[in-house]
Amino acid sequence: MVDYLIMLLSAVGALFILLAAIGIVRMPDLYLRISVTTKAATLGIGLVLAGAALYFNDFSVTSRVLAIIFFLFLTAPVGAHMIGRASYLIGTPLWKKSVVDDLKGQYEKSTTELKGEAENGNEQEA
Repeated sequence: MVDYLIMLLSAVGALFILLAAIGIVRMPDLYLRISVTTKAATLGIGLVLAGAALYFNDFSVTSRVLAIIFFLFLTAPVGAHMIGRASYLIGTPLWKKSVVDDLKGQYEKSTTELKGEAENGNEQEA
């Protein structure tokens, strides 16, 4: 029974990793590529690692796998956000069919902070 669970976790994880790879190729701009790969690849790797933890059935392996999954789920979204923000600030264009740019006019060019954050910071200091 555990073998079937290991196979299921590994297969579904591999499917999500495949979808992330397809998303890199198929998505039209950087921002959508980051979104697809961060979500799908993180989930896929987490599922494959969970299958490995069940396969080895050892406390040391399981604890390492859980630590890897924890740090992966912690760092992947933050890294993707920082890459997306840096890309936006240097002027990487959106997809030509994008309808709304919620950040247009919101960043202060000289400090790269959101305009609302700079105003709130000044009020708190006063």
